[in-house]
Amino acid sequence: MYGRVRPRSWPASGIVSVEYAAPETVEDACRALAKEDARCLAGGQSLVAMMNLGLVAPSRVVSLRRIAELRGAQQFGDGSVRIGAMTTHDQVAHLRFDGSLAALLAKTAQVVAYPAIRAWGTIGGSIAHADPAADYPVALVAANAEVEVAGLSRRRRVPARQFFRGFFATALEPGEIVTAVHLPRGTVNERAHYEKLSLVAGDFAILSVAVLVGRTAEIAIGTCTGTPLHRTLADTSDDGVRAAARAIAMSEAFPSDSRASDTYRRRVLPALVLRAIRAAQGDA
Repeated sequence: MYGRVRPRSWPASGIVSVEYAAPETVEDACRALAKEDARCLAGGQSLVAMMNLGLVAPSRVVSLRRIAELRGAQQFGDGSVRIGAMTTHDQVAHLRFDGSLAALLAKTAQVVAYPAIRAWGTIGGSIAHADPAADYPVALVAANAEVEVAGLSRRRRVPARQFFRGFFATALEPGEIVTAVHLPRGTVNERAHYEKLSLVAGDFAILSVAVLVGRTAEIAIGTCTGTPLHRTLADTSDDGVRAAARAIAMSEAFPSDSRASDTYRRRVLPALVLRAIRAAQGDA
């Protein structure tokens, strides 16, 4: 299905209309993306806003809403989980699968933006957008998840710790789309938590921390650099966690922006990491 739409706010000197495609298979979507400056439309919560502001002007928008393969989530016999790219934040927030990793994704989705955005935004769209202040990248890095991507010539899985490359940059190649997220089987007695510090509920994070706590603690920290930071903590005592978090705060580059200064982020990081670990242990 192809058509044309006219954005409201693009300047008269720029593109005044955009081609719209609504394929029904992943392969057809990849073919439609072969046009120069084509963009995927998943939930539209980022792309449409950017188009309205004149920040991007794609020649073609390829909607993924008709592709049944990209919807839904399932847990397999070995405990692993596959979440389709077009699964909404609200649907992820209500996952009730066994295991700490699915619980971590559900907790993360519960604090993504606002109810209206959670109803329309998708996990695949958020991952592909790769905003460094977004919630999912942090949780996926902590969980050692894999991102399933597809192009015309192949399908592949990319570890989340390699998928996010920098500010709004991913391992996606031209013509590829995110098709799913894969969570491995969690460890027995492992507990998870996602802690987010923001100015108001629903805002992007000033700092965010995802943790998986068992014999050790796997932690990922967001909005410090262009990609989530990953560390394994062997010492989960209060003093050990604070010391490790202080070392991270001193050694990494932190941004200063309209939400907080780099000094503030360094200052609160140890308490936020400790709070996340203690919250995860409390879930036990």
